[in-house]
Amino acid sequence: MAGAERDLEAAVRQALDRIGDPCSVAQGVPMGLDEMGLVEAVEVGAGGQVRIRLRLTSPSCMLGGYFRVEAEREVGAIPGVESVAVTTDLGLDWRPEMLSESARRRRGEALRARRRAHAREKGAPVAG
Repeated sequence: MAGAERDLEAAVRQALDRIGDPCSVAQGVPMGLDEMGLVEAVEVGAGGQVRIRLRLTSPSCMLGGYFRVEAEREVGAIPGVESVAVTTDLGLDWRPEMLSESARRRRGEALRARRRAHAREKGAPVAG
């Protein structure tokens, strides 16, 4: 991959991370698509054609259309991008281990905070 294509791929991944996964946002730990491990592949052609393959977290995920529209909007606005094609899988391959390290850390911190709050509400001893 040439340097310009590599730079454009990095810009595409940054744009995809600006798209918040609504489920993570609702849980109070907002994550972008790339850090969530939902970006399976980004292919950049020499003429600025971008193909993106996204994973869904489960077969029942209803957000594929939302992700597609937002990815086309965000990535299409990047200088040098001439076209954007987005496909999604069937939601059978994603695993929590695909989260980026920072996303796993934030998710763990949020979970520990919720457990502490729950324990306080129940009057139980609060651990770490």
